[in-house]
Amino acid sequence: MQAMNPFEQFRLLHPGWRDALEVAVVSFVLYRVLLVFQRTRAVQMFTGIVVLIVVYAVAWVLKLAMLTYLLGLVFTYGAFALLIVFQPELRAALAQLGRSPMSALFHRMGDSEVAEQVADAVERLSRSGIGAIIAVEREIPLDDYVHSGTTMQAKVSADLLATIFTPYSPLHDGAVIIRDDTLIGAGAILPLSQATLDDRSLGTRHRAALGLSEETDALVVVVSEESSSIALASHGRLYRNLEPAQLRELLAGRVVLDDSSDAIARR
Repeated sequence: MQAMNPFEQFRLLHPGWRDALEVAVVSFVLYRVLLVFQRTRAVQMFTGIVVLIVVYAVAWVLKLAMLTYLLGLVFTYGAFALLIVFQPELRAALAQLGRSPMSALFHRMGDSEVAEQVADAVERLSRSGIGAIIAVEREIPLDDYVHSGTTMQAKVSADLLATIFTPYSPLHDGAVIIRDDTLIGAGAILPLSQATLDDRSLGTRHRAALGLSEETDALVVVVSEESSSIALASHGRLYRNLEPAQLRELLAGRVVLDDSSDAIARR
């Protein structure tokens, strides 16, 4: 029997182009998935899963039979629950993979016009002392929240947004949801944040904006009915007392919010 060449046993020491291609594809997929999960509530849940895995490993090493058995049940039946819990993020990840660089380019080109219309409407509403909440969808789809209100298909315009939030109109009490340059829902019900708010002046709209920003990566604009101030919720943080010009720059992606403070840092 012919002896195997020792180098054939260590093929990974001499990777070929196929190996490089596989690594590149897997890295790209993981990168796009992590972009979707980044800084959403799903990250916290994923951290909890990692902790359970570590506890299970320790219990297995120490031969803690009862703990190992219970955690084994959790992992067995928890997989089905995870598919439901992470449904929005999984859909967003698949949507991310399906987006070509060219489609992303066209999407970015439309951001400035949408930002202009939203900022114009918010400025009008703020001057009139009319409360409003506007959610701008990003990577994670907001379809579940759209279905809680009235589904629409209309091009975003300042006039339409101002009309929707006019007091006593049928849809003024919920949130408006925007996808790309289209208003896809109004009167939507958003999840309320359970975070402790030190400022008593922050009401239901601010809690709803924070709640959605904790669940998704959406940008949520709030106009306070009491103070007429403009705020923006993003990734579980609320940035208050924004000027319309600042809001316009943020929505257009020309500036980014600094995580270390409530200041705005230019990209």
